[in-house]
Amino acid sequence: MRKLVAFLVIAAAIGAGIWYYLQPVPVFVGLATVERGSVVASVANTRAGTVDACRRAGLSPALGGQIAALPVVDGSKVEAGQLLLELWNDDVKAELDRAEREARAAVARSREACVTADVAQRDADRLASLLLERAVSVEAADQAAGRAESSAAGCTAAIATAEVSDARVDVVKAQLEKTRLRAPFAGIIAEINGELGEFVTPSPVGVPTPPTVDLIDSSCIYISAPIDEIDAPRIRTGMTARINLDAFADRDFPGHVRRIAPYVLDQEKQARTVEIEVEFDNPEDGLLLPGYSADVEVILDSRDNVLRVPSAVIHDGNRVFVYDPTTGMISDREIGVGISNWEFTEVTSGLNANDQIVSSVDREGVEDGAVVEPE
Repeated sequence: MRKLVAFLVIAAAIGAGIWYYLQPVPVFVGLATVERGSVVASVANTRAGTVDACRRAGLSPALGGQIAALPVVDGSKVEAGQLLLELWNDDVKAELDRAEREARAAVARSREACVTADVAQRDADRLASLLLERAVSVEAADQAAGRAESSAAGCTAAIATAEVSDARVDVVKAQLEKTRLRAPFAGIIAEINGELGEFVTPSPVGVPTPPTVDLIDSSCIYISAPIDEIDAPRIRTGMTARINLDAFADRDFPGHVRRIAPYVLDQEKQARTVEIEVEFDNPEDGLLLPGYSADVEVILDSRDNVLRVPSAVIHDGNRVFVYDPTTGMISDREIGVGISNWEFTEVTSGLNANDQIVSSVDREGVEDGAVVEPE
């Protein structure tokens, strides 16, 4: 009897050991919970975009010469028409002074000639009246009329001469203005390539040189960014966008698509892209500087209060591994999906709120029917 009991105990121990070693080893996995929330479908630029200004002008004087006045510095805010730079122009100023004096003299001579003509006309009228009374000879009356006509012609010529002198003044003023560089629009001086006393020369034809003054209109700032040709057809002007600047990594800027290029860029060893322009909704003066690198995310669609799962948990099309806490096993299940982005995907069917799914889908041993243990 004792031998039988001992045999049964040994057999039970062996059976328990065999059962233990035949049990599947659980796979440690990470789990995510199906929840309700917002999902935004979007596309982003393939390479870094750039902050640009709607208006940016590289300005240089129309003539070459020595810089005599430079009333602005890098970073100065200027108004439209404000003087930015003036070349040495004393000779042109002297020419202008002479032209203005000549114009004043011409006006005085025209006034003198016209007064003389008026006197001659009155004398001719008086002699014509006396001729009717036979108080003067016909010859005297004719001579008076001739003098009046000649004086009138002299008045007209003097007035024309005065007008020519005024035009000469305008010509010299235009020459003087060529030595001055003025702001075509209000903005900020980005860079000045020149110092007092230095000589500047206009760019020869076909040979670009750095502009003397780089002027930026900071009131209108936008992002120029390349979008992959596959994503470009889904973008429309006016769509909402989120802008992220490397210089301000801790915040996003709201914006909207203002332009989509009507052509595709084909760059060597790179994907074909379409350039888009995204304008800031609330540009901040002095904060957003042209030249910053930037990324844009164009919002294609958005859904609120929908079932969602992390996009990374979906594998082989639209399938997820669902965890059953009662058995400790996972099952491979197909689900219906809606819009998605790199972070979340909308679930339209196949899952319920609070279901648990495997997040570490690439881990070895994660397969349909596997026994798992949550990390």
